[in-house]
Amino acid sequence: MTGQIELGLFVAQVQKSFGSHKALKGVDLEVRKGEFFTLLGPSGCGKTTLLRIIAGLELPDSGHVFLGGRDITRLPAAKRQVNTVFQSYALFPHLNVFENVAFGLKARNVEPPEVRKRVVENLEMLDLLGLEKRYPHQLSGGQKQRVALARALVNNPDILLLDEPMSALDARLRAQVQEDLRRLQRAVGQTFILVTHDQDEAMVVSDRIAVMKDGLVEQVGDPREVYSKPRNKFVAEFLGAANIIQARRDGGRVVTTLGSFDLSTAPQWDEGALAIRPEHILLGDAPQSDANWVQAEVREAIYRGQSLDLWLAAASERNDCLDPLRLRVRTHSKGRLAPGDQVSLFFPPEDLVALENRSLTE
Repeated sequence: MTGQIELGLFVAQVQKSFGSHKALKGVDLEVRKGEFFTLLGPSGCGKTTLLRIIAGLELPDSGHVFLGGRDITRLPAAKRQVNTVFQSYALFPHLNVFENVAFGLKARNVEPPEVRKRVVENLEMLDLLGLEKRYPHQLSGGQKQRVALARALVNNPDILLLDEPMSALDARLRAQVQEDLRRLQRAVGQTFILVTHDQDEAMVVSDRIAVMKDGLVEQVGDPREVYSKPRNKFVAEFLGAANIIQARRDGGRVVTTLGSFDLSTAPQWDEGALAIRPEHILLGDAPQSDANWVQAEVREAIYRGQSLDLWLAAASERNDCLDPLRLRVRTHSKGRLAPGDQVSLFFPPEDLVALENRSLTE
């Protein structure tokens, strides 16, 4: 564990309750030095509480927080090499941009020439030069966010914490800021930890993601791993559309009401569920008897520009075994399919995931 701790941030068995509500139920987490790490989950899952404990704004009931090999669990927030950018940005309305960014340095009695040097460097890095004399009410939402980032980064923190800083932006600006934030993190090479409930945002900016539910971490991995290989049903459904198929193991194959399937990784259960993303199901031509092929009828087709979303009923569904809109497939929009069309679907073995029978929080 020592080697892991010295790499960056290490959270060990952290618990926190507010009255009878258990916000965190023994969280273990490692954040590597210099990575962009995201805490992702629905409202009330404990992600903001965990962020506040890392920042020193809350104390855990039990457990420890290590940073660079040092136990900072009881260290006051002001003495931690950690800065936070809040959802509201928390800029001082009576100070201009330069004064907002310089505030922390002046509070630490940094010499004026060094203050000016570091403030200008950060304003330039965040494309804020020329706005030094403006006040917060004279800035756009994106500019306010960049000022908040500059104010946090100018102190050279070991970790920058981001508490849903893009939630107040409109969709177009949010997409741009996400890309800018990712480029900024790579440029400065510092550890960023983001809290968000936005799955797309997490996928865009993160090196790794921790998916949280009910005070525990359900899964940690890079975006591709967490999306394509979800550990359980909650992760599969929280990170986008997923087809969940009840199944049982029969020798080397898995049997479902849709037919039999081969998997690249055999399930650890006799009865359970499979997951596959809509874009991983392929349309083609094959004999119905072959494993991993399913005959289906298009019930609904929605054109989305680059892609076509299909809702399909498999042959077995005509016996009311399953919801007739059970299967969802996303394919290239060049295809011309309409309700009533018959199609053959292939489920690649490497994209079928055997889910854990129970969530880690159950």
